[in-house]
Amino acid sequence: MTDAFIYDTVRTPRGKGRKDGALHEVTSLRLSAQVLNALKERNGLEGHAVEDVIWGNVTQVGEQGGCLARSAVLASDLDESIPGLAINRFCASGMEAVNLAANQIRGGAGDGYIAGGVEMMGRVAMGSDGAAIAVDPSLAMDSYFVPQGISADIIATEYGFTRDQADALAVESQRRAAEAWKDDRFAKSIITVRDQNGLPILDRDEYMRPATDMQSLGALNPSFQQMGEVMPGFDAVALMKYPHLERINHIHHAGNSSGIVDGSAGVLIGSKAFGEAHGLTPRARIKATAKIGTDPTIMLTGPVPVTEKILADSGMSIKDIDLFEVNEAFAAVVLRFMQAFDVSDDRVNVNGGSIAMGHPLGATGAIIIGTLLDELERTGKSTGLATLCIASGMGAATIIERV
Repeated sequence: MTDAFIYDTVRTPRGKGRKDGALHEVTSLRLSAQVLNALKERNGLEGHAVEDVIWGNVTQVGEQGGCLARSAVLASDLDESIPGLAINRFCASGMEAVNLAANQIRGGAGDGYIAGGVEMMGRVAMGSDGAAIAVDPSLAMDSYFVPQGISADIIATEYGFTRDQADALAVESQRRAAEAWKDDRFAKSIITVRDQNGLPILDRDEYMRPATDMQSLGALNPSFQQMGEVMPGFDAVALMKYPHLERINHIHHAGNSSGIVDGSAGVLIGSKAFGEAHGLTPRARIKATAKIGTDPTIMLTGPVPVTEKILADSGMSIKDIDLFEVNEAFAAVVLRFMQAFDVSDDRVNVNGGSIAMGHPLGATGAIIIGTLLDELERTGKSTGLATLCIASGMGAATIIERV
């Protein structure tokens, strides 16, 4: 089997996903094209060098509809001979794009790919595409559907996590992100987003709130308590499935949940022959990939079983992993991961995560792979695992090994 290597990773800064956010006037198409162009230019590639562009985005309507990957190719400096594949595995779309590209290379279907994703959450509202599991009563009732915030609170209730634990994780995420920016730890992968005149729009993650402390978070009301207890009573739905819980403890709010942001990221992946042909040095080998389906009600527990699966498939143990990137969709997701594997927090999200910097749904999977690689190189460590929870009950993971 052919090895798949990461040759480069880039990402945009994440802009606030609202009308006054720095990236609000930039379309998904243009932001994606800037990422594709950056990978082409940084690596001196000819426009036809890669086999395909695989691009993840979650809300595939409006400007993010159709085959956005193909549109981004045509809007970029890549040749029209490169096709483009748009994929959607909800929050893991960007990671799944990378994993799919790596496995295509492993199977001999081309030597080089660009993979990643985009989400302009301030321009294309989350959920505006509709989803059968949420809107079709026949499926929603059979699967005991609840919104993700309720699912996060179910995890907290089931595994005994408190509001203080969740808030403490959020404060630490903000602190780590601020420190990482201060130390230029993201500099290797960050590209400046520019307008049509080439003028800079954003060169730094915009969502961060480094002054966050336990007191400020303590003043926030739980975000999902009303929808759980009053209208439309999702707690009752959850308790029908998990009667042993008796009640749902609502601990999540805007401060310990991931931020709504705009952003994009891409990864250049290729075989050894691809690197040799283009004069590139591989930075990491994609050692293993995995995905799994999980309980659709509690929904966000996927990082645990998919990590168990990827470790078993690759003949590794949790002790073989130096660093972890676990997407901070909600604080309880990360707390559960550390609890399940008895992993100390000094190995998990060491430069902060989506609570501090935001979660541009279709891009985050590619972002955390790039962040993981940069940190492995910075610290001289060898092996890292990135994983995300996924809507409707799934998990995805990637193990990379520095070369």
